[in-house]
Amino acid sequence: MTPTDTLTRDRLAFPFLSSAHRPEKPRTRGITEIRGPYYSVMGRRYLEDVLDTMGDHVDALKFAGGSFTLMPERALSEIIETAHSHDVLVSTGGFIEHVLTQGVDATDAYIDEVARLGFDILEISAGFISIPTDDILRLVERVQRAGLRAKPEVGIQFGAGGATTPEELEQEGTRDVGYAIDLARRCLDAGAYMIMIESEGITEEVTTWRTDVVATIARELGLGKVMFEAADPEVFGWYIKNYGPEVNLFVDHSQIVQLECLRRGIWGTKSLWGRVVTYPAE
Repeated sequence: MTPTDTLTRDRLAFPFLSSAHRPEKPRTRGITEIRGPYYSVMGRRYLEDVLDTMGDHVDALKFAGGSFTLMPERALSEIIETAHSHDVLVSTGGFIEHVLTQGVDATDAYIDEVARLGFDILEISAGFISIPTDDILRLVERVQRAGLRAKPEVGIQFGAGGATTPEELEQEGTRDVGYAIDLARRCLDAGAYMIMIESEGITEEVTTWRTDVVATIARELGLGKVMFEAADPEVFGWYIKNYGPEVNLFVDHSQIVQLECLRRGIWGTKSLWGRVVTYPAE
């Protein structure tokens, strides 16, 4: 345990109390990405409150469900500018799989517009669609050429997304984890910024968690370039317990405080209480 760090913006309150070490922003490990507007509305003032209090613990803000297409451009620009003022990257979420159904021209226009508006990360997901691996790699390269960070979403569950029931997903079946790992490696070789691991089929909408899949991904790809979707306290608690406080996680914005308490070892459930420690480099 080490004294709480002075982070990038303001010294945290109660600096004399100890907590587990956390790297300063911009972080390359222990990244926390939060969901923006989808289950609740989020505008500039709402986001300012979130980031004025918890901004030191947030690395990226991710839109969901194409929610940014429902906003006036002015309001969207204010959200992006507010995030950037707190050193928070902004991601599109996986909306491109909807755009891809509208053709190549629409997809190119979408990528260019995302860059123009000031987004940082464009997530490339294919939960509901079937797309060849080589096409995904071309998208990674196209996104990078636009000056954006490409973040492919990889998983084992076909038809993932949209709150599909476990019964429906069981009928769809799952892919072999080896396929997901091979796709992730090829995307990273093509220049992808990071790989998002889709939770459905692993810890979401399943009758039994596929912890074996997580273990295989961690062993084969390491933890530095993968982020696990974990928008449920029981799930992100499990990741912290099994892979430590520096695992990269995506959670809902309502869960920032709970997650950071676990990462720093200052609060937690019975199974984690007092058990999260670090041994930082000097």
